Amino acid sequence: MTFPRSGGILLHPTSLPGSYGIGDLGSQAYRFIDWLAGSGCKLWQILPLGPTGYGDSPYQCFSAFAGNPYLISPEFLLRDGLLVKSDLADKPDFSAPRVDPSALLRVNFGRLIPWKLSLLEKAFRSFQKNTSKDLQKEFDSFHVENKKWLDDFALFMALKESNGGGSWTEWPASIRKRDEAALSQARQKLAESILRYAFYQFVFFKQWSALRDYAHGKGIKIIGDIPIFVAADSSDVWAHPELFYLDDERHPTVVAGVPPDYFSPTGQLWGNPLYRWENHKATGYAWWLERFRAILKMVDIVRLDHFRGFAAYWEIPAGNPTAEIGRWVPGPGADLFDVIANGLKDISDGDKLPIIAEDLGLITKDVIELRERYHLPGMKILQFGFSGPDNPFLPHLYVQNCVAYTGTHDNDTARGWLNTAPEKEREYAFKYLCTDSHNFSWDLIRTIWSSVAMFAIAPMQDVLDLGGEARMNFPSKLGGNWEWRMKEEDMSEPLAAKLRELNYIYLR
Repeated sequence: MTFPRSGGILLHPTSLPGSYGIGDLGSQAYRFIDWLAGSGCKLWQILPLGPTGYGDSPYQCFSAFAGNPYLISPEFLLRDGLLVKSDLADKPDFSAPRVDPSALLRVNFGRLIPWKLSLLEKAFRSFQKNTSKDLQKEFDSFHVENKKWLDDFALFMALKESNGGGSWTEWPASIRKRDEAALSQARQKLAESILRYAFYQFVFFKQWSALRDYAHGKGIKIIGDIPIFVAADSSDVWAHPELFYLDDERHPTVVAGVPPDYFSPTGQLWGNPLYRWENHKATGYAWWLERFRAILKMVDIVRLDHFRGFAAYWEIPAGNPTAEIGRWVPGPGADLFDVIANGLKDISDGDKLPIIAEDLGLITKDVIELRERYHLPGMKILQFGFSGPDNPFLPHLYVQNCVAYTGTHDNDTARGWLNTAPEKEREYAFKYLCTDSHNFSWDLIRTIWSSVAMFAIAPMQDVLDLGGEARMNFPSKLGGNWEWRMKEEDMSEPLAAKLRELNYIYLR
């Protein structure tokens, strides 16, 4: 995989505009790709596309392989005859919480989810009653191609639904521990629900594949995201308990997180179960290889979240209230990546894997050695750089093989940072950028675009010069995350022209 010098935008599909309560894979996504191509950008970076659960986080999904049904476009279900206009008659007023019509759009997940699931069920009923032979053939082919993960996932979701939506660790023991007789009975009893959840995945991947192909036709590559860990409440952990540290009742014994850091003085307690790496190794890392191959059918390049965890990860005893108490444990390191590199030879270019290493946080020598062994570009966040001239996040210290960002989904917007940063860092930022506060977001954008970094990427919020109210996620804070949405008028020609000029000037 060659990485030509390029610029791009970080924007999760949920943040797209539209009238159905959440950004989706419909016409506004195509309009965004047109706008992006018109700006001269060649990259669209997104967050994980999996089905979100508690907290609505794309980093805590019910599956590492499945797609998020909330992203399915009702508009395209209408177009394809799986819905009729009357099916949308009960659409909630998603704008109701906005007292000020000019206020920022947000996803109201509490209002969205029940309506969207009801709508998708109507589409499924239509599929059952009126399926064309061609569509049925497509569905059957999809099912066969994805059987390895889809059967477990669809059964998992059907069981979750029949158990009131609760975590699988609270299900009856026979199902929780995957007694074959109990599973066989569940497959018969829940056959229609299982088929419905498989249908949702079919529709998601059908819509996503069409959008990805459209992006490719416009010269846009998509950067996806693999979280290192999977959610405890996921089909992956339920279906493959031998790959995780679980007790006899299938509860995690140790969980993931990071010690106190930039984002939190008590660390980040993620709560994901940790891998039994020796069991993964015994299978030739088959689950990991399948995971990489699956996502690289969806996107062109993968940002590998928490890359340092493959060198060593922070192990926290299950039940601890914070991440302060734990220990560093060696990860699989090169043993895993040798398998990945060999297994992806048919879609990589020489020794260049289509992977970006998210190498933020406490980075030690072994992490650097692992990243450099596979020539993986790391990440540079300009917003983190203003402590002084020796800070490695400043562009005068960049190497070419890196990806530069003004900021990420996990930190404040550029404007929000400016409004809350320590005065010393603000003063240094103004000196470094030769600017004042007036065009601060775009000063950051121009600075990373002009750097030697292979890729330069800005969150859409920074392109729009929005404040902290548009922040996507606040690590360790429950509620209010993942909700920001842009407006339709934000995709303006003057804004595209502004980016287009930078892409021309700095050969991106």
